[in-house]
Order: sequence, then structure tokens, then C-alpha cells
Amino acid sequence: MALFKTRFWRICKRIFLWLFILQFVYIILVRWVNPPVTLTQLGSLLSGNGLKRDYADISEMSPNIKLAVIASEDQLFPDHDGFDLKAIKLAMKYNKKHPGKVRGASTISQQVAKNVFLWQHGGYFRKGLEVYFTFMIEKIWSKKRILETYLNVAEMGPGIFGIQAAARTYFNKNAKDLTRAEAAQIAGCLPNPKLYTVKPLSGYVASRYDDIMRQMNNLEGDPDIQELIK
Repeated sequence: MALFKTRFWRICKRIFLWLFILQFVYIILVRWVNPPVTLTQLGSLLSGNGLKRDYADISEMSPNIKLAVIASEDQLFPDHDGFDLKAIKLAMKYNKKHPGKVRGASTISQQVAKNVFLWQHGGYFRKGLEVYFTFMIEKIWSKKRILETYLNVAEMGPGIFGIQAAARTYFNKNAKDLTRAEAAQIAGCLPNPKLYTVKPLSGYVASRYDDIMRQMNNLEGDPDIQELIK
């Protein structure tokens, strides 16, 4: 029995070691190569929503959409190390007062960690993994690569993944040709792209549109933002 336990733990250690090595290699690989598929994309395919996806280089994306998602999702993106502690504290305080309405505080980096390496929903275990992967991509990838990956893997409508697919579906044009208004509309759907639709324009997206446009104007002159969106 003792020999069996020793062998069992030895096998477990080897498995965990190989899993650690493989995930580390994958993190480095995806620094340069687009992920072949994500669990969220597979889930969309299996659930009947389909999978529209067309990766684009960051140079093939309009500065408007880069600016719009930063304005909408993570205005401190150029400055933080993957986590917006102030936003997390505010979200925790809000969720404590409103248990029926959960407010998130995920940065773009956290969303990339979840979308590329993990799965949607889940409890503390997935959150713990999300913290780890966020830390790793912030250390290994550049901010531009994180933003590029986000714009390529984020769901932007039922079964629509990435800005190129979204631009073609909603406006019949390439991502590099998106106007400021079109970019703001797409960014407006990101909190829940299955519920908050771009076409037809949902009330939620319409209500967020003016605020996103205003924030884009406020952020555009920041040198760090300019470095990311040019």
C-alpha cells in the first residue's frame, strides 16, 4: 500500500510538472502566435451560436476601435500591471450592497487571461487561475500584444469573435476602416455581447454610446494611449 501511494504521488508530481511546463510554453507561444481556438469559442460552436472569427494584426485595426475598448473596458490599461485595485474595491463594495446585481472589475489583461487560457463563469478556482495567467502575460507579453489579442478573441456578438469578424458582420467593412461611432457601438456591447446587440442596436448599447464617445475624447490625447493605438 505504501509503495502504491509513493508511485501515485510520483506520477501526480510528474503530471503537474508537465502541465506547468506546457502552459508556460503556451503562454510564450501565444505571445507571437494567435491561439488556434479558445474554450469560449468551442462553447459557442457547441451551443449552436456558431463561430465567426478572422484574426487581424493590430496594424490592421482602426485606432478608433483600440481607443474605444480602452475607453469602455479599462481606462487605466496602459498604467496598471494587470489589476485595477481601486475598481476591484469599488466592485466588492457595490456587490456587498447589491447581492442580486454583480458588478465586475476585470481589466483587459484579465479578460485576455480568461478568454485565451480559461473558461467563462466559474468560482474561486478559476479566479485564482485568472490571477496567475494575468500576472504571466503582463510579465511576458507587451501591452500592445495584450490589446491585440483581446481585440481578436473577445466575443462581440453571438458567435462573433474578434474585431475583424464584428466589423464585417455589422458594417460590411474591415476593422481598419471602422469609424469612431462604429467602434463605440461595438465597444458598447462588450459587457454582454449576447444580450447587448449592435445590430439591431440595443437600448443598453445606445445608452453607453455617448459616454464611450466622451471618454474616447478625454483619453485620446494621453501619450501612453497614443502609443498603444497608433
